[in-house]
Amino acid sequence: MKHAVLLFIHFSSAIFWVGGMAFAYFCLRPAAGSVLEPPQRLALWAATFARFFRYVAIAVVLLIGSGLWMILRIGLSYAPHGWLAMMVLGLFMAGVFVFIYWRLYPRLVGHVSAGRWPDAAAALNDIRQLVALNLVLSVLTVAAAAFSR
Repeated sequence: MKHAVLLFIHFSSAIFWVGGMAFAYFCLRPAAGSVLEPPQRLALWAATFARFFRYVAIAVVLLIGSGLWMILRIGLSYAPHGWLAMMVLGLFMAGVFVFIYWRLYPRLVGHVSAGRWPDAAAALNDIRQLVALNLVLSVLTVAAAAFSR
């Protein structure tokens, strides 16, 4: 596969994932909190995540796959240190996403479905904190990419 195609897949996947997290964290969260009551706000998040997480799962697979393909093409020992840092940070971010998707999100959905609003709010808060962590890690990942030689 041509390097330019791999870069396109890699960058597009990263932009979708990180851009979606940034939008949700900095725009949707404060807006929903200011105009919706907890039951509507929590139901909105459950419905939003149902769609967003499916696409993020695809983006994460494409991101890891394209990154590994590019790094293995030149050989792990020849890869710039920034690429290796990007790989480690990206894999950690993917692990955080998997934990959110398979552990915390089902908990949120279950609590919303049962109308247990305080429990749903706690689950959403756990998700929010891990999204914040992934946003910080994404900045470090972009820095690793930008400064790698």
